[in-house]
Amino acid sequence: MQYVILLRGINVGGRTIKMDELKSCFEKAGYKNVITVLQTGNVILESKEKNTGKVQKAVEALLAQTFDYPAKVLVITPVQLASVIEQYPFTQYGAEYHRYAYFTDKGSEKELATQAGNLDKLTEEIATGEGVIYWRVLQGHTLDSAFGKYTAKAAVKHFLTNRNLNTLEKILAKCSL
Repeated sequence: MQYVILLRGINVGGRTIKMDELKSCFEKAGYKNVITVLQTGNVILESKEKNTGKVQKAVEALLAQTFDYPAKVLVITPVQLASVIEQYPFTQYGAEYHRYAYFTDKGSEKELATQAGNLDKLTEEIATGEGVIYWRVLQGHTLDSAFGKYTAKAAVKHFLTNRNLNTLEKILAKCSL
């Protein structure tokens, strides 16, 4: 089975993991055809394990042991990733907006979206999918927008990891569907 692993919180806030070290860690653990994509903790690998929950627990334990941090990851299949990309709802907006997908704990996306409050639609907009919050935000406002500030606080209580849709498309292009 091929999986996409999205690591949370690396190469930010002083936690640095080089992609060649990350790749080596997975290969030494027996994963096959390991590919890292960009420098933000995106890994594609193959495993004999067919249960994504078991892969997640094994990967988190491996990363915690190897890199000495409380690792949190999202494990999805390339088909699931393709679905997330295809379902991005804000396709009518131009290049002046960034496109993001926030991956959440399963089931918490609606709660998080509700708690985010009212957003200025000229600057940003969110919509929920299964296990994901889609976000479009005006360039230059990613960190100072209401949703950007909210997710910084919400990440303390919930699993959140985000990726720009351009990054997700690059990851998917390296997968075998």
